[in-house]
This record gives sequence, C-alpha cells and structure tokens, in this order.
Amino acid sequence: MTTAYITHTYCDKHDMGEDHPESPQRLGAIQNRLIMGQLMDFIRRMEAEPATRDQLVATHDESYVDSIFARAPEEGQVELEPDTLMMAHTLDAALYAAGSVVQAVDLVMGDTIENAFCAIRPPGHHAEYDKAMGFCLFNNIAVGARHATRQYGLERVAIIDFDVHHGNGTEDIFKIDPTVLYASSYQHPFYPYSDPGASHDNILHMPLEAGSGSQEFKAIISEQLLPALESFKPQLVMISAGFDAHKEDPMGQLRLSESDFTWITDVLMDVAERHCQGRVVSVLEGGYNIDALGRAAFCHIKSLMKL
Repeated sequence: MTTAYITHTYCDKHDMGEDHPESPQRLGAIQNRLIMGQLMDFIRRMEAEPATRDQLVATHDESYVDSIFARAPEEGQVELEPDTLMMAHTLDAALYAAGSVVQAVDLVMGDTIENAFCAIRPPGHHAEYDKAMGFCLFNNIAVGARHATRQYGLERVAIIDFDVHHGNGTEDIFKIDPTVLYASSYQHPFYPYSDPGASHDNILHMPLEAGSGSQEFKAIISEQLLPALESFKPQLVMISAGFDAHKEDPMGQLRLSESDFTWITDVLMDVAERHCQGRVVSVLEGGYNIDALGRAAFCHIKSLMKL
C-alpha cells in the first residue's frame, strides 16, 4: 500500500500564540510518533504545493478570499474572529494546507499513490463559504473535493468527518451540492452548535452525547454512515481526520481511544476498496492533546498503510 504523507514547513510557522490550543507542536507530535514507530521509512513523504486563487474561489466567495490576502500582516497579528488569528506566516500556511489536499487528490486520481494523509495546519472544516471560524481560514478538504469534481468530473465524493466538533463549514459549502455526501459524527450540543436536524439530502448528522465512547461511536457509524455510503457509492473517499474525540483531549468530552481511530479507518478503507479502487484522501483537522494526537494519528496512518 503506497501512502503519501503531505506537509510543508510553513504549516509549522503559523502560530496564534503561546496559549492557543492550535499549536505548531501538533505536526511535530505526529511526525515524531511516526519516526518512533518506524513508519517514516515506509511512507512517501512529499512537500505540499500551494493552492491557487482559482482553486480557492471555486470553493469560497471571491471577495472573502481577496479579504484574507488583503488582511495578511507582515508583522504582528490580525484577528479574523476571536479564535482565529493571522500573523506573518499564516497566509502561506493556509495556502499550502489547502494545496496539499488538491495535490493529494491529483495523486490518488492519477494512481500515483493509493491514499494520502495531509499533515497540515491551520485546519479547515469550520471555514464557511465566506467566513473564517474556529481556527480555520480556508476549508482545506472542501477545496480538494471541489477540485475532484471540477478536474476529474467525479459525481460522488464522500467526506467523512470524525472530529469532536461538527464541520459546519463543510456543510455550509456543500449543503446543496449533490456531488458531495458530507457525513459528520460529533459531540452535541457543543461548538459550533450546529443543528443536527438540518435537512439536506446529501448531509448526514451523527450527533453523540458528551461521554459517548467506543460503543456509541461504532453503533452510529454502523447503523447510519455505512448504509449511506453503500447507497452513495463514492468515487473518492475523503476524511476530515479530527483526533479531538480522543478521551484525553481537552477540547471535547467524547471518549474514543486509539483503537477506535484504527477501526473507523479500516471501515472507510473497506468502503473505498469496494467502490473507488481504494482511493482515500485524509486531512488533519483537530487534536489538541499533543501526546494523544500523536498516538491517534499514528494508528490512523498505520491503517491507511495497511500495516
């Protein structure tokens, strides 16, 4: 199994402050765990390419994209909203983050690799069509999914999101787009306080109560997600891989463990094998306990590698 690990040094340089949970240490924790677990020698590490303006405005409002470029500071910080700040390297990091997902789509669609993990930040799934939110500037996975439908003519792209927070931005972008099925498991009620009763044929809400663990997570995936995926028959499987549903994460109250991330990855890999020649693109979202993030991401990537 050929798995790409796509990242860029600019993603380490984005820094919203010493006390901010979305820390530059996050990517180092994942890479260090891969080195310790001796996976780095067997993965295809690649440097991300930046997203183009055309790729961004295919997903986001043009004036919003232009405003992000215009507000990018050369020094100091700019507040886009209370949780989301820009500093000197933030725009570059955001461009490489979104571009990595486009690059991953090109690689799997070109059969250069079988699947990819985009180790990137800032994350993306809270970024709406015309608004930054929740640490996110551009919706990385949405940019990649839109590229897949535009560039390759795909009619069925599935995005599965297991972050502890609902990906309101991804829903906002695709809520009336039948080419994308967006399915999200998340703690509810909880930030960003999405409405799990929102009615869109291509959006699947899978809310979980605080304190839910492996049993509840596996039940909702088996009973709701898998039938939806079998009916949809995706031509590409994309994953918003948030590891803040881990029981040690300070940003949520779900109780998942490393074995649950292995399980969901194996499940989604099986779906991809049945419907789209194993094509999977996974994109880092949340995960804020540095040690737990490294362990959980290691298990996820090891499953992508079929090891």
